[in-house]
Amino acid sequence: QVQLVESGGGLARPGGSLILSCEVSGITLDWYCIGWFRQAPGKEREGVSCITNTDGAPFYTDSVKGRFTISRDSAKNTVYLQMDNLKLEDTGVYYCAADQDPLIWAVPSRLPQYWGQGTRVTVSP
Repeated sequence: QVQLVESGGGLARPGGSLILSCEVSGITLDWYCIGWFRQAPGKEREGVSCITNTDGAPFYTDSVKGRFTISRDSAKNTVYLQMDNLKLEDTGVYYCAADQDPLIWAVPSRLPQYWGQGTRVTVSP
């Protein structure tokens, strides 16, 4: 059984930081791009970031470049998203996801193969 369990969401002020964690079980992380989508109220699902096991650069959507950092700990089967300099528009539900095609983070044309239950991030003054 595949499970992606997110933790770390919550409330932050603009300019603040949060870190999200995603513990993955039931799949081999090396075969997947692991990362986060987010959905804000009234908006389309957006691919935020994903990371593979290769030496290639992780994907970041333009709005988070320079502010968010994704990393993975293969020994713990866990992926992290460090979110710094948070903005009001970062508010939403963040879903950890796994898919063998990293392109769906750039163009979310379909649902990821696997995803978690979501964790809410609220950025508010």
